[in-house]
Amino acid sequence: MKTSLFGRRYTPSGAPPGSVEVAESAIKPVAAVLSFNQEELSESSPQDVDELVAAMRPDRTTWIDVHGLGDGSLVRKLGERLGYHALALADVVNVGQRPKADRYGDTVFVAVRMVTLGGEGDLLWEQVSVFFDHNRVVSFQERPGDCLEPLRNRLREGRANIRGGGGAYLACMIIDSIVDGYFPVLDAYAGRLEALEEEVFERPNEAILRDCYRIQHEFAVFRRAILPLREALGQMHRNPDFPLPESVLPYLRDTLDHLLQFSEVVDGYSGLVENISEVYLTHVNQRTNEIMRTLTVVSTIFIPLTFLAGVYGMNFDRSRGGNMPELGWRYGYLAFWIATLTLAAGLLLVFRRAGWLGKR
Repeated sequence: MKTSLFGRRYTPSGAPPGSVEVAESAIKPVAAVLSFNQEELSESSPQDVDELVAAMRPDRTTWIDVHGLGDGSLVRKLGERLGYHALALADVVNVGQRPKADRYGDTVFVAVRMVTLGGEGDLLWEQVSVFFDHNRVVSFQERPGDCLEPLRNRLREGRANIRGGGGAYLACMIIDSIVDGYFPVLDAYAGRLEALEEEVFERPNEAILRDCYRIQHEFAVFRRAILPLREALGQMHRNPDFPLPESVLPYLRDTLDHLLQFSEVVDGYSGLVENISEVYLTHVNQRTNEIMRTLTVVSTIFIPLTFLAGVYGMNFDRSRGGNMPELGWRYGYLAFWIATLTLAAGLLLVFRRAGWLGKR
């Protein structure tokens, strides 16, 4: 998996607060509208701001879902027609926002981080901005593709009376679906960590440490998505200034429970990654100690042998007063090698009995 810390996009220097300036690489927006009540549901894909606003009816709950932020005029015009605050609209296009919840009059603005798995296991992060009031929800995503299709299917099928909850309930279901989308990613990490645990004991190598650092980096991204969102949703739940019906609060608490559970699992997995790293480093230290011990044994054996070879390599000349009788022995060369091999074998036996070479 590959990921990066949220790349925050800022308003250009000198621009007035609330400026809607989109990035050149942003995808052109495509809007989808779901308008429903308890009896029926209609879907449409108007791309004109007037048509989007006209799709909203007072007797229905309407969800306008915009994929792509490449048209700043659409974001600005739609927000102005619906009465959204300019600062909130600026937060929509300046992606990489810290997850948060703000109230502007009767409208609540929530910024959430959504993650999906790419084709090669990459983590694809994006910001989802949600505006909601009593009977309308407007969401902005950076690109097409999300984890909200099961929620749309529930709306189409009308299961569990989901159509009668109003805008606040629908917004909570959108946020809950995004949070639930974290768990498949977490399952993928479970398999990766299990494989790393086996590898660190059976085939320890430098790639393990590199993978551990990468996973810790990805967990840091998760924490930056989870912890601020817990704070924001907790504020929505506790603060009576947020216009949430009493019937919605239990579902908001359930989402908070999911975030808490996910946070605990991430912390647990992070501790497991640290343990794997420590096991690998311990293995490296142990291997280094074994190498140093082997070098010490070899050096210790060759020190006396080098001494003997030095003594008998001094080229004494008896005719000039030198007195080294072993040089004149017929079997002196053989005696030297017998002494050398005996000394080496004796040292090896001593080291083996001391436990330096295999078992005692």
